[in-house]
Formats: sequence, C-alpha cells, structure tokens
Amino acid sequence: MAKSSKNILDEARSTIKQIDIDQARKMIEKPGTVLVDVRESDEWRQGHIPQAVGIPRGFLELRVEEKIPDHKTPVILQCASGTRSLLAARTLSELGYENVYNLTGGFNAWKDRGLPWVADRQFTQEELNRYSRHFVIPEIGEKGQAKLLDAKVLLLGTGALGSPSALYLAAAGVGTIGLVDFDVVDLSNLQRQIIHTTDRVGMLKTESAQKQINALNPGTKVIRHDVRLTSENVMEIIKDYDVVVNCGDNFPTRYLINDACVFAKKPLVDGAIFRFEGNTTVFYPAKGGPCYRCLYPEPAPPDMAPSCAEAGVLGAVPGLIGSIEALEAIKLITGAGHPLIGKMVYFDTLSDKDYVRVLKIRKDPKCPVCSEHPTQTTLIDYEAFCGLAPASNGAAHAEDSGAHAAAGASAR
Repeated sequence: MAKSSKNILDEARSTIKQIDIDQARKMIEKPGTVLVDVRESDEWRQGHIPQAVGIPRGFLELRVEEKIPDHKTPVILQCASGTRSLLAARTLSELGYENVYNLTGGFNAWKDRGLPWVADRQFTQEELNRYSRHFVIPEIGEKGQAKLLDAKVLLLGTGALGSPSALYLAAAGVGTIGLVDFDVVDLSNLQRQIIHTTDRVGMLKTESAQKQINALNPGTKVIRHDVRLTSENVMEIIKDYDVVVNCGDNFPTRYLINDACVFAKKPLVDGAIFRFEGNTTVFYPAKGGPCYRCLYPEPAPPDMAPSCAEAGVLGAVPGLIGSIEALEAIKLITGAGHPLIGKMVYFDTLSDKDYVRVLKIRKDPKCPVCSEHPTQTTLIDYEAFCGLAPASNGAAHAEDSGAHAAAGASAR
C-alpha cells in the first residue's frame, strides 16, 4: 500500500531530531556546525540566514559532500517552513550523516522573530540566462557572479594578449573593464589580435575593443585610457581597479606596472609570449607572493628583447596565454581555487614532452621593490632603467617583446 505524504513526514519526524530557533542559534555559534538552506535559488536570493550554506533540495545529494565531507559534522537543515528540510534531513541521514537536525519553522520563523538575515544581489532575467552556466559551478555560483559584476579590471594593452583577455572577462560578466592603449589597429595585427576586425584598421585599439566587448556583453562598462602609461599617470589610472592584467609589449611598461601594483598593493596578472612559447603568473606581494622584480631584478639587454615584429609569434599562442590571464583574474575576483601566486605556467607548444610546465617563483628577500627593506620606494624613469629611448609606438599595447617569455623556464 502506497504511503501518504503525512505518513512519510511522520516517519521522518520519528527519525530526525527537530530543533527550534533558539537551539539552532546556540549550535550555529559553535565552530563546526553547518546550517544548510535547501530552498530554491530564487528564494535564497530574496533572503537567507547569514551563516547558511545554500544547496537547493534537488542538488543536495550531488553537492553536500563538497560542502560537508565529514559525515560526523553536525548539520542543521532549513527551508522556508521546515517541511522540505525535514525530508532533506532524512536523505542526509540515509547518506550516512550522523548528526542531522531539522529547523522547525524554517526561514519564515527566523525572519518573523526579527533575527538577522541578508539578501543577495537580485539578478535580472537576462543575467540569470546569460550567466546560467556560472551559477551551477559550486566555486562560482551566484555569489561569485555578483563579485564579477561588481569587479573592475584594468587591461594594459588591447593587442594579442589583451584580445582574448578582454573578451573572456566581458563574457564572464566583469562589470567594468578599463583599457590602456593609444595605438591604432594595423592590418598586421589581425593575425593574432582577434578583438579587432579588418574594417577597423586605423581605428584606436581601445575604441575597436570597446565595440567588440559591448557587442558581446552590453552590460560591461568600458573605460578607455587612450594614453601612454608613464610614471606620472600610472598610479592615478590603476587606483580604482581591483585587478590589473598586463598584456603590454615592452620591458619599461612591464617594470612600471609591476612596481606600481606593488606600491598600490594590487594583484597583477602577467603574461608573455614568444613565437611558440608563453607563460602566465600572478604577482601579488601583498598576499606573500613574489613580484616581477623578484624574477628579473634587472632588465635584459635591449638586443636580447626582440619585438613580435622581429621575432614573430604564432597567432594562437597569445589566445592561449591571454585566456589564462582572464582565468586568473576571474579566480582572484571570485576567490575560486588557487591563483598562480608564486607559480608560473609555462608553455612550449612545439614540444611533445614539456608542453606545459608549472614553475615555482620564489620571493626574493632582497627584492629592491617588494622586500621588507626595499631600496626603491618610488617610481623611476623606466625607459632609462631598461636602456631604451622613449618608445615611439607606445608603452601600452599589443603583446610582450619576448625574451622574458622564453626565459620563463629559468624561473627561480
């Protein structure tokens, strides 16, 4: 004989311990107890208990062990009124969780008592559709997407590395993207700079990139900095951004943006390319990692740093490196996983043995910029430092000049 819903609920009540709000509050205050809200995502967005972990009832069996791997952990289940969470608690008990409780009255009773609750960002229907694949990733979810929408990322360069970085950051929903470049689109760029098109040859790269970014995602705000990055303007430009992504093409700019980010305590995602090679890392001394000066205290001689025009670069390589730069920026914004702080991913795409290597970069205790006792505490003349005359085609565009990309394999 089939059981009625009343029978099922009565059986669940006989096996699952029911607790009231006062009991739940005492348990939540103790380290180790986990409160799981099993309501649907739209209910969660409208308001939830601050300490709660949201796992919709339909995904409970699939996701609970990611959040609560230890089956001995005390777990309180909660829904709107206490019915769905009762059945969810029985499910957890059947999965082997030993200390499972159901919050009677649920969120409604909590709210009626005037206890603290919070409401998450209210996404538009377009945002719910556009970012739906992010919402189902546990490491991103709605909280991570809200962080992306509120984030500000500065891209130094809108060329080969900047093209995929900008497009993937925009596609991910980064709310504000700043673009630093004053070069114009050239026909020779189009072999690798996929954000630009043939009909935009002669147009400012920032303008071209803005058109493509907003064609992909109209919700992304683009701020154009049509200037050459210098010691005089860099601190003002970077001050309002959360993450800086270096897609620049020469050593003066590379050292300049590194030092500026160290002084401003901002994370710097760095990428470099050379023919079939490339690397990506995150310089973030404020989080205990090294900076670019830890790896290269002094610039290479100018004759060892051929430009892409001189050395060449395969068009797909910056697509690879620029995409990873965007990925690292997304990880920094959302807190997902472990960013490449103190690590460098190095690609030699011609090799069948060491196609990808992950290299450690040690923080230099004598680094002139980021050590405990730095010898350089202000920005300097980076053109003179690198032994170069002022760049005639700009210090903030296109792709890296190469020598340090190949040198990635020797990272300390």
